[in-house]
Amino acid sequence: MTTAAPDDRSTVAARGQPTDTPASTTGAVVELDHVTKRYGPPGTPPAVNELSLTIPAGEICVLVGPSGCGKTTTMKMINRLVEPTSGRLTIDGRDVMQLSPVDLRRQIGYVIQQVGLFPHMTVGDNTGVVPRLLRWPEARIRERVEELLDLVGLEAAAYRDRYPSELSGGERQRVGVARALAADPPVMLMDEPFGAVDPIRRDRLQNEFLRLQSRVRKTIVFVTHDVDEAIKMADRIAILQRGGILAQYDTPDAILSHPANEFVERFVGADRGLKRLSLARVRDLELIRPVLVRAGTDRTDARRELQASAIGFALLVDDGGRPLGWIRDTDVDEQGPIDPEQATPGASLIEPETTLRDALSTMLASSVQLGAVVDQNERVVGLISVDQISEVLQSGNLPGSTDATG
Repeated sequence: MTTAAPDDRSTVAARGQPTDTPASTTGAVVELDHVTKRYGPPGTPPAVNELSLTIPAGEICVLVGPSGCGKTTTMKMINRLVEPTSGRLTIDGRDVMQLSPVDLRRQIGYVIQQVGLFPHMTVGDNTGVVPRLLRWPEARIRERVEELLDLVGLEAAAYRDRYPSELSGGERQRVGVARALAADPPVMLMDEPFGAVDPIRRDRLQNEFLRLQSRVRKTIVFVTHDVDEAIKMADRIAILQRGGILAQYDTPDAILSHPANEFVERFVGADRGLKRLSLARVRDLELIRPVLVRAGTDRTDARRELQASAIGFALLVDDGGRPLGWIRDTDVDEQGPIDPEQATPGASLIEPETTLRDALSTMLASSVQLGAVVDQNERVVGLISVDQISEVLQSGNLPGSTDATG
């Protein structure tokens, strides 16, 4: 059983974060030292059993395991929503049992699956709840609310005065994250935060949160039942067995490459090799330069560019550079302007933060084995191909990933 992960590796690089991520962090070290929780008298089987692990400052630690393994109980002991039976739990060396529960919780951001926004309060008031409890000046609260709404991708002027009922599920989740960050806590707890949204929106929220984390660098304890989400989101993963027993605590790469025992091997699944594609991001690949055309572009010009690129497809885009569909090389053999009706619809839109596994899945479901990599405004920045990812899978050398055992 592994109880501590290596400290001498760059977990930001391991998860494929941008190379310009700041070195500083506003997170705190969270340490559990032989923590046990029983919900009954002595002799009752523990929900969490002698759990010891250290979460470095500024990292995302994902707790994952089957139902009844104690992952949510473990997370709730950090902010004393659940009191440990024995053991010691510290944040930057301070024993949480020596702190007032109210003061402790005001220093820890908390995001849950159901979001939990107050329905009678505006988005701005919801975001500013904790700073107001801390008696911040109103001017400072307003400034912080606007800063955070912009940070999570919600324009403050457009969203500040709305009510939760006027928001989509994804927007409510973003407000929940903004509220958790409001008092600039060193630690955030996230209990299946993206579990209640549809798969497409969930993927976008995950990507946006990883972008946000690369800027704010909080220490995050993240609970999920989904091993694929754990692999995508985590700097380190704690896999728990029933009874709150720690089966393995390590980086995603190390767990997939070297599962500690048969339970871990079964839990992560037989497709461990394919899952390792979740450790690298699209941004880690060298993007293919696209041939971009617009409606009315002369076919001779498009044909000349396609012959020079040898990719076989041009990408039809609108005036804002957003993809509309694919134009085959055979569609530009004749003379005259390009007709948008000739475009093959369904260009796969892929973000730089998308994992190689998700990108491969998206492209394999498309009629064209290419993906259009787009920025936050859905403007095309390059292309990737199925062949590129196949080469990565065959080589076993994942870009942006390092082996924790090395």
